[in-house]
Amino acid sequence: MNKPIEFRIDQPLYQKLDRHLFPGDGDEHGAVIAAGIVETPRGIRLLAREVFLAQDGIDYVSGTRGYRALTAKFVAEISGYCAEQNLCYFAVHCHGSRDEVCFSSDDIASHERGYPALLDITRGGPVGALVFAKNAVAGDIWTPSGRFPLDHMTIIGSHIRNLYPSPQSRSRPSSPMYDRHVRMFGDVGQEIFANLKVVIIGLGGGGSLINEWLSRFGVGHIVAIDFDRVDLTNLPRIIGATHWDAMTWLTKQPIPWLQKLGRRLAAHKVHVARRVAKQANPSIRYDAVVGNIVDEAIAKLLVDADFLFLAADSMQSRLVFNALVHQYLIPGIQIGAKVPVDKQTRQVGDIFTATRPVLPYAYGGCLHCHELIPAGRLQQEALSEEERRTQRYVEDEDIAQPSVITLNVKSAEQAVNDFMMMFTGLYHPEVQLCHQLRFARERSIINVEPRANDDCLDCSSSSRSRRARGDRYRLPCRMPNV
Repeated sequence: MNKPIEFRIDQPLYQKLDRHLFPGDGDEHGAVIAAGIVETPRGIRLLAREVFLAQDGIDYVSGTRGYRALTAKFVAEISGYCAEQNLCYFAVHCHGSRDEVCFSSDDIASHERGYPALLDITRGGPVGALVFAKNAVAGDIWTPSGRFPLDHMTIIGSHIRNLYPSPQSRSRPSSPMYDRHVRMFGDVGQEIFANLKVVIIGLGGGGSLINEWLSRFGVGHIVAIDFDRVDLTNLPRIIGATHWDAMTWLTKQPIPWLQKLGRRLAAHKVHVARRVAKQANPSIRYDAVVGNIVDEAIAKLLVDADFLFLAADSMQSRLVFNALVHQYLIPGIQIGAKVPVDKQTRQVGDIFTATRPVLPYAYGGCLHCHELIPAGRLQQEALSEEERRTQRYVEDEDIAQPSVITLNVKSAEQAVNDFMMMFTGLYHPEVQLCHQLRFARERSIINVEPRANDDCLDCSSSSRSRRARGDRYRLPCRMPNV
């Protein structure tokens, strides 16, 4: 296996582990991480779900063949739990170094004695060990097909950062095209963007703005997902779209069959977005996916993404986006704009835009916990158009919701700035990325206090939740027809 192995852990869980391993006494301490797993063309990701801290002198004691070791009882209990929950088992300890770390010969010998048996106990694992220094981590990963090193660990929070076994070589100087970027976050920051896979779900007004900005940032790989086409009514809000893309010379004809032909020949939004991205960065890798995020085959394309932007506003797309964030530990942001209109007076109400960061842990902005995926709306969207009419779900169906591109800018610009600062370390690790509502007419901003439900099936530590379970849990998608 030549694929790199990455270990992902959310910031609160990492902080819990870090405090235990490095309390300031300079001694060695131990723990176990239970993790989910996903294998993709980019490599294997191990997804930290729970940390079990070994109590000094009880669970972590003086070893007979090394300095210290986890007790047999502790190992049996946690490995049994991992087998029951279909999770992977990883023993953890620390060394006293700071920026570089590796296993001792005693560590390696203990792995060779114990991990073949643990593979059996955990039904094929993987299993393994991690050793931490204050700013480094190394791993020894055992699978039924062999034994492999850990490439790096990614910590997901307001500052997304990587830990390696040793300091990485300095980045090559960036292209002069990014000179002004480098003056802000250095060659390292520019290289981070070049190595990212970023997903944009919905390429309308907000998504098309995000698409152009990410391309100009130098993001190396963009996946754009949308089933819709350009037409005369969305043309003013889609960056880079032309009248030719909308086939207006056909759709404006008074002949119905010509109008229908024009709509069928109009460009898909994702193909316009790809053209815009290639103009900004000819070397970008771009996947223009004509489809819907709620379909399982398309959602599965995203499980190895580094970041998700949701710029589509159906409840089903929110449901799948929220599940991807928590099940695969992928940070994301949902954006939107709302222009309410009174049905009686036709007067415009409180115009607002929303930028909602969603990070994969409790109080990280889960859309379920913020009551932003109501069951009634999900049920409504699952019905056919005729069923919605029959059940009076569709009122004033000929009246489209008002929208202008400047409102899309309001929500999208904060989202992309959040993305930039999270990956380049410009945000302090303790920054709370709250949901933010901007009211355009009042020129006011409201930060929404984070919420969490102890029984949430997405973000909680409940035994039924999907958090960090990876491919050993099903996404809430539409199933393919058999």
